[in-house]
Amino acid sequence: MAVVKPFRGFRPKKELVHLIACRPYDVLNSDEALEEAKDNPLSFLHVTKSEIDLSPGIDVHSDPVYQKARSNLENLIQTGIFIQDPDPCYYIYAQTFRDKTQYGIVGCASVDDYLNDVIKKHELTRPDKEEDRKNHIRVTNFNAEPVFFVFPDNPELDAIISQAISSNPVYNFRAVDDVIHQLWVIDDQNLVNRIEVIFKNNVPCTYVADGHHRTAAAAHVGEERKKMNRTHQGNEEYNYFLAVHFQASQLTIIDYNRVVKDLNGNTAAEFVRKLESSFEVKKIGKNEYKPQKLHEFSMYTGGDWYFLTTRKNIYNDDDPIDCLDVTILYNHVLLPILNITDLRKSTRIDFVGGIRGLGELTKRVDSGEMAAAFALYPVSMEQLIRIADTGNIMPPKTTWFEPKLRSGLVLHCLD
Repeated sequence: MAVVKPFRGFRPKKELVHLIACRPYDVLNSDEALEEAKDNPLSFLHVTKSEIDLSPGIDVHSDPVYQKARSNLENLIQTGIFIQDPDPCYYIYAQTFRDKTQYGIVGCASVDDYLNDVIKKHELTRPDKEEDRKNHIRVTNFNAEPVFFVFPDNPELDAIISQAISSNPVYNFRAVDDVIHQLWVIDDQNLVNRIEVIFKNNVPCTYVADGHHRTAAAAHVGEERKKMNRTHQGNEEYNYFLAVHFQASQLTIIDYNRVVKDLNGNTAAEFVRKLESSFEVKKIGKNEYKPQKLHEFSMYTGGDWYFLTTRKNIYNDDDPIDCLDVTILYNHVLLPILNITDLRKSTRIDFVGGIRGLGELTKRVDSGEMAAAFALYPVSMEQLIRIADTGNIMPPKTTWFEPKLRSGLVLHCLD
């Protein structure tokens, strides 16, 4: 069963939270972070992207960057901008985006659960990205950003969330991306104890929705601390890491689309003809079309949109990977027709989150940067859970969750 532990979070002063909270480290490059934090010394980007306070062009994985993150975080705590809650708490974190609100429970996940696969994964991690986050945790001694978990719906936890949000939140602000963020503190110890017991007795596992690198890094740093501590007891804070846990029904996965730089020597007409062996192809014209169900695609090339319906005999519904639309596109278009073999390394393909809309696909093709674009129907939560439960790994760039968790609302110290 899943361990989700209360903790004494470090939180910013209420009147400053809107200045501090920022987007996650991995959705911004250094230049974008510098621009976003410009004229705002309180932005938590000074902790998560601390290279913005150092010389331009510095290696973002160098020790001075991590040391700067530590000193910036220490300054926020020493000056009283961040204050630690006196008792172990849970927190309810709400995000409202496009008229939909999702509620998550902020609590610490267990390192042992990660190592024992009680926390289930569906993506591979890259060693360089994992090591970067390990170093950030090692040097700062904090889980500075939460990871994004999902778990099966639980009626009692749902009722607790409903009760908690009936009071006024301690934080309530609208970010520059138009997402409303709210936070409630659950510090009643009877209720805290009850939440911990519900997870322990009724939630068999949790799933990494977003943040595989941060999850792996946090777990492995905890494992390191355990090996270094000769008097290890098992209840030390380094045995846990910061996560926001959402019930499965709360979340929406949005589409993650593809654009390719060339047609591998084919004209647009030749390319369309080759698609017909695996898809029913219908030319739409200039009007954008968004796929409405699984195994539907739309494509833009040569100034026109096309509607593609997958032929039934080209995938296996009993195979959780083979029946994914990203797999179908790879097996029947990207690999055999376009000769794009490695999605992780190829420079001939790029990935566009559905949050940018189909207009972004049209723009990138019309500009001449790309030769064709493919819009996909989003992966379902059921597909994600099925893949994780069967120990499979999703292809790269399969899921996109929106909105992203804001960093700097609650921090977890490893001591």
